[in-house]
Amino acid sequence: MSSAPFTQRGRSVPDARSRTARQRALFSNFFRRELFSRYLGTFSGLAWALVHPLALLAVYAFVFTTVFRAGAMNGTSFIVFVAVALWPWLAAQEALQRGTVSIAAYAGLIRKVAFPHETVVYASVASTLALQFAGYLAVLIALALFGESVHLEGLLLAIPLWLVMAVAVAGLALALAALQVFIRDIEHVLMPVLMILMYLTPILYPLSMVPEGMRPWVAANPFGYLVERLRDALLDGKLTLDWGDAVAVVVAVAIFALGRWVFLRLSPYFEDFV
Repeated sequence: MSSAPFTQRGRSVPDARSRTARQRALFSNFFRRELFSRYLGTFSGLAWALVHPLALLAVYAFVFTTVFRAGAMNGTSFIVFVAVALWPWLAAQEALQRGTVSIAAYAGLIRKVAFPHETVVYASVASTLALQFAGYLAVLIALALFGESVHLEGLLLAIPLWLVMAVAVAGLALALAALQVFIRDIEHVLMPVLMILMYLTPILYPLSMVPEGMRPWVAANPFGYLVERLRDALLDGKLTLDWGDAVAVVVAVAIFALGRWVFLRLSPYFEDFV
C-alpha cells in the first residue's frame, strides 16, 4: 500500500516537467516567430521599429523647443527629459496593441490545435518589449555619447522597472486579447484611449508643472510613477529603492493576476468566435 503514492508521485513529476518544457518550447517558437516576422525578418521592419520612436521624439523636440520654445526641464535638456520617458511608453503602447490582436492573428492555429492560448499573448508582448528595450539602450548610449547628462549606471534600476512594466502590460494584454475575441471594436478604441493617457502622463512635462489641485490625479497614474522612477535613475543617478517600488510590484502582479483570470475564464470559448 505504501508503494502507490510513491508510484503516483513518480509519474506526476515528469508529467509536470514535460508540460513545463513543452510550454517553454511553444513560447520560444512563438517569440521567434513574432520577432522575425514583424521586425527582424525584413530590414524595413527592423528600421521602422527603431526609427519610429526617434522620429516621434524629433517631432516633439521641434514642436516644443523650436515652436513653443520649451527650455530645460528640471535642470535637464528637453530632449533627454522626454526620451527617458517616451520610449518606455511607446514600448508599452505597442505591446498592448500587439497583444490585443494576438489571438485573432493565430485564429487558424487555435481552431486546429489545442495549446495554452495565453502563450501567443506572452510572445507578442515579450517580443515587442525586448526589441524596444534594445532600442531604448541604443538611445541612452547615443545621448550619453552626445554629451547629454545620462547616468547609464541607472540601468541597474531601469531594468527591474521595465520588468515590472512588462508584468502589468502582459496582464492588460491578456484581458484585452480575450475581450477582443468577443468585442471586435476593442483594438479600434484602444489607440485613442492610449493617446489620451499619454498626455495625462508626465512624459512631455514634469509633474511639478501640473496644477496642484490636479496633481494627485496625475500622480495616481501607475505609468506616471514608472516615468518618475526612470528619471530618478537615469537623469539623477538615484538608485535607492523605496516603499513605492514595492507598491508598484504589488500593483503589477495584481493587474497580471486579474488579466489572466479574465483570459482563462473566456479562453475555452475562443474556438467558437475566432
